[in-house]
Amino acid sequence: MSEYEFTVSLGIRHPSIAPSRITETLGIEPQHTWKAGDPRRDPAGADRAGVYRESYWVGRLMDRPQRSSGQVSVETVLLHTLDNLRRSQPFLEQLGADGGVAELSISLFARESFRLELSADSLALLGRLRLSVAVEVQPHAPFDISAPAAN
Repeated sequence: MSEYEFTVSLGIRHPSIAPSRITETLGIEPQHTWKAGDPRRDPAGADRAGVYRESYWVGRLMDRPQRSSGQVSVETVLLHTLDNLRRSQPFLEQLGADGGVAELSISLFARESFRLELSADSLALLGRLRLSVAVEVQPHAPFDISAPAAN
């Protein structure tokens, strides 16, 4: 099996939901949020023209990027994530019914080609949970998670 590194996050867009309700319901701390109608801000926090048209919430589902191995892969992390999100199925269904979108974002960093398999059961559960999947593939890893941290 070829090695690759990956991260997984969950993003939610909705016409009006309060981001705090998403956090409370899912029990996941967000990385970025804003509510529909709030003043727009740039990444540094300075005001920009206009207001946000929809609410947005994104949370990392992994503490740090992972390197694939016999025990850890996108598939295993995805199955674990879906199992955890299963308890929130009514919320995710209502989110979709209200015009919102929930999306798992998978970023892959590979040095060579590899195969990514998603089982029929995983795909069915993604559908039941009303989760879209976006996969971003980068041609090389911008970080080396095996290197010791500098002090």
